[in-house]
Amino acid sequence: MRVLAVVPARGGSVGVPLKNLAAVGGTPLVARAVRACVRAELVDEVVVSTDHEGIAEVARAAGATVIDRPGELSGSTASSESAVLHALDHVPDVPDVVILVQCTSAFIDPADLDGAIAKVLDGSADVVFSGLETHEFLWDAAGAGVNHDPSYRPRRQDREPHFRETGAFYVMRTEGLREHGHRFFGSVAVQQVPSRHAIEIDTPEDLEIVRALAPFVDEPEPIDVDAVITDFDGVHTDDRAYVDQDGRETVAVSRSDGMGISLLRRSGVKLMIMSTEHNPVVAARARKLGVPVLQGLTDKRTVLRDWLAIEGIDPARVAYVGNDVNDLGPMSDVGWPVTVPDAHPRVRAAARTVLTRPGGAGAVRELCDRVLAARPVDEVAVAPAPRAELRLTSTARPVQIGDALVGAGQPVYVIGEIGINHNGDLDIARRLIDVAAEAGCQAVKFQKRTPEICVPLEQRDQIRQTPWGEMTYMEYKLRTEFGLDEYTQIAKYCQERGLHWFASPWDVPSVEFLESMNVVTHKVASASVTDLELLRALAATGKPIILSTGMSTLEEIDRAVEIIGTSRLVLMHATSTYPLPPEEANLRAIITLQERYGVPVGYSGHERGLQISLAAVTLGAVTVERHITLDRTMWGSDHAASLEPAGLEHLVRDIRIIETALGDGVKRVFPGEEAPKSRLRRVTV
Repeated sequence: MRVLAVVPARGGSVGVPLKNLAAVGGTPLVARAVRACVRAELVDEVVVSTDHEGIAEVARAAGATVIDRPGELSGSTASSESAVLHALDHVPDVPDVVILVQCTSAFIDPADLDGAIAKVLDGSADVVFSGLETHEFLWDAAGAGVNHDPSYRPRRQDREPHFRETGAFYVMRTEGLREHGHRFFGSVAVQQVPSRHAIEIDTPEDLEIVRALAPFVDEPEPIDVDAVITDFDGVHTDDRAYVDQDGRETVAVSRSDGMGISLLRRSGVKLMIMSTEHNPVVAARARKLGVPVLQGLTDKRTVLRDWLAIEGIDPARVAYVGNDVNDLGPMSDVGWPVTVPDAHPRVRAAARTVLTRPGGAGAVRELCDRVLAARPVDEVAVAPAPRAELRLTSTARPVQIGDALVGAGQPVYVIGEIGINHNGDLDIARRLIDVAAEAGCQAVKFQKRTPEICVPLEQRDQIRQTPWGEMTYMEYKLRTEFGLDEYTQIAKYCQERGLHWFASPWDVPSVEFLESMNVVTHKVASASVTDLELLRALAATGKPIILSTGMSTLEEIDRAVEIIGTSRLVLMHATSTYPLPPEEANLRAIITLQERYGVPVGYSGHERGLQISLAAVTLGAVTVERHITLDRTMWGSDHAASLEPAGLEHLVRDIRIIETALGDGVKRVFPGEEAPKSRLRRVTV
């Protein structure tokens, strides 16, 4: 059945002049509406009905067909239905289902559109509208209750919910709309949308609200630009300076920024640092990064315009990252105004994108990763191995996990697995989070169980010697399991340290618990590959899934992948021997998994030392997970096969060196070879 989306977008507007061209998150409202429809899987075509050439131009660029709206249907009294019916008369193929989509809603989730369309397609309803669940008590102007008896005030949980129209979209059977001439007829159903998507723009104040919300509501997207210009203080740093007794200043920066800048330079993106201050600290950091710097600027906007003109760069393909009001000028001139989460409120409101990491804590690295995500990924060549020629290609699309892209051509995503090495002690967990952050990891992972489900009956009453004395195995598992309070503190602390956190759930209630904590991804432990009930619960979350493959046959992995799907899947090669002997590492299985499933593949290691994990990176592992501990002699089953702080730091350092050393696979003569070439090369004929 054919589905058509119609977006009425006239040029006039009583409340907000040219509202449909007003930018929210750097994108005009009409373009946001069109893009939402284009991304919906069940929409076949999108048309915009307008009487304004500027709106028509933006709509076409966003992917819509434009239908000229006649004057008699463009006034303030004309109904939206009239525009939809007019559009239906001017499309070559009459659709079975038509959607009225309104630009006044800035936040339309394509998944919500698909959900509403499905209800009409399967006959569940004739009309489906976007609605927000509400338990509000409504009153009329005379003081009478509209939807309640004022003498009876039931609790929220005792009241049936009502739904408020958000005005975002109305999905209708075309035949019914033509018959009734109105958007409501027959069987009507609601597509519930979240409150953050439910703001309708009718006034300038509404527009300001959605502009302020956009950086926090919009999903992170790749930043497709040819140049990146950044402020220094508050972007490369946390906007603080440390002054010693001699008046010398130092600042704190993130080591991870350096690798991001290096990868960005290699990709051909032009870079520049601009600063209003003239400070040797800025110059020193710029030299370290290999980035040009302009200091002591009084008018950044003019300098930026001149630089772009000299370089011949289209301002629309430039990202400028600032954090204070003196950055508003240059931010207004570029296609991608970007800022950090703790920026001045006016700067956040002006930004197209607000990064998730603060200045000095990985903001620059996050920006680099998102710019790189929009650029073509070249093949990476690896030297031939004795048994077979290995050539790794970027056939698998990277998977978005939080603010990071995990896949070929992206920085290796390093996970410090805390697991159960916290021994039920929140202070130990915090110290291990510190270890991971200071080593340069992107994430830490825990394990989450419901002991009453996971502990076998025959093991529950077995006596175990523990640091807390003699207790049953069930008592021990309950003693070491973190709950809501601990994980709430863990989530807050990981955010402060700039780390993702997630866990391996071992049962369905643990999946529900982790979903309530809004983790960025879920990890399937090797032991759970055949737990199909658990896999189905994880697939239903829609979150990215990292699946370890230890102790599994290819047939068992096939079944798991069939349930989870491949669109948001990262596989982890693993061998579940603790500690892992080298002869059981079988690293070539990384290639097998890449070729069989076409998804990014990483490595989860349980060996002593670093060599095997580093070798996995050279074979194309896109993520590396290692158990971490404060001391391998600590009590507990996983400490002996874990990395101590110094080992983890060396692992991350060496992974970053290997990333740089792998290069792009193109054979060339490097600048450092020119001198020995001229001195040593002998050419004969």
